[in-house]
Amino acid sequence: MPSRLFLSVFFSALSLLSVHAAELNVLAAASLSDALKEIAKIYEPASGDKLVFNLAASSTLARQIKEGAPADIFFSADEAKMDELAKAGLIEVDSRRSLLSNTLVIVVSIEGGAAISTPADLTKPAVSRIALAEPQTVPAGIYAKEYLQKAGLWKKISDKIVPTENVRACLAAVESGNVDAGIVYKTDALISKKVKVASEVAVTEGPKISYPLAVMKAAKNAEAAHRLATYLASAEARAVFAKYGFLPAP
Repeated sequence: MPSRLFLSVFFSALSLLSVHAAELNVLAAASLSDALKEIAKIYEPASGDKLVFNLAASSTLARQIKEGAPADIFFSADEAKMDELAKAGLIEVDSRRSLLSNTLVIVVSIEGGAAISTPADLTKPAVSRIALAEPQTVPAGIYAKEYLQKAGLWKKISDKIVPTENVRACLAAVESGNVDAGIVYKTDALISKKVKVASEVAVTEGPKISYPLAVMKAAKNAEAAHRLATYLASAEARAVFAKYGFLPAP
């Protein structure tokens, strides 16, 4: 739980800095959905600002920003998408910071899920459909492919892969039983009551997962956006992220 003393001091400072409430467009990776919505319940009434979330695959969000979609803050699930926006001159470089990390897990449906206990079990004939977030563009899928290649499994199972729009769509495919297994972030597996973790990828064996955040140069209310960015990096906000299974930045 956030410290009441911290929030009191933090938002007292905010009130001195801002007379008018701001509406902030926060474009964030789908895997951050639940944690950010909980943070919004704390932040909005205390700050007076309204957070409007656009939650999707980081690749989709980066493309939208390039095409001119309104954005005050971008919270990506990988550094590559943030690099693209930086090269395009769309972010305030000094505001960029890596806040969180995550781990990958193999999940199966609780009801009638495939018998999987190790990643190598994905090669078994009984496992015919494996969901991944789109492995060419979406961070969760890119991370999963990187891990599978490192483990020597990618070529053995590539014809079984069912690409999905984002990591939450991957999770939904497993929950519905439309696939035999899927690879998602641990944080996504923790919020589902319909899947179970069959195998967890150790941090030392998996890819380096990093969630960077930055304020956009085109932010309509840069001052408010910087305040939100500062709060998201605070110990209190990090406690909420930790509650949902996120790790400190690598």
